[in-house]
Amino acid sequence: MLELIKEPWPWYISGTLIAAIMVLLNFYGKKFGFSSNLRIICAACGAGKYSSFFNYNWREQKWSLLFLLGAVIGGWISSTFLTSDVPLALSKSTINDLKSLGINFDGELSPLQLFNMEFLMSVKGLILFILGGFLVGFGTRYANGCTSGHAISGLSNLQLPSLIAVIGFFIGGLITTYLLYPLIF
Repeated sequence: MLELIKEPWPWYISGTLIAAIMVLLNFYGKKFGFSSNLRIICAACGAGKYSSFFNYNWREQKWSLLFLLGAVIGGWISSTFLTSDVPLALSKSTINDLKSLGINFDGELSPLQLFNMEFLMSVKGLILFILGGFLVGFGTRYANGCTSGHAISGLSNLQLPSLIAVIGFFIGGLITTYLLYPLIF
């Protein structure tokens, strides 16, 4: 039985579960978004004394912290008990695309060529991670939400700003993959 759980879930099961969660959140008047948790944590720790951005009633959104806690616990359970020895299955064309970008597919979800301590501690790695973190944080604030909030919650509510943001995310991803990434690596 545990071996069946270790297999990736089909898209139709995961998609149905995400849709069910969205229906429940909409029913209770809640908005889904993961990036707002950092603002909630900062506000709960008293950052409102230093910036008006954090000066609001964070207790109205404390349910979102439970979602964050559940994601952390779920990730730990998954990585500790549900990992599989079977390499990630990618199509040949995707593996070839990765090779053309200079990434050797090693069967892992995150390429060890990029996500390892040696790369992180290099000058190039530090610059990329710090700059990338800054851009993600800036973009999340500027777009008034993260990719999951806009793509899952905003689109399910038929919000035009979320559609524009999601189109922007995809355009940015394409530009990064095909123009910036080859320049960096």
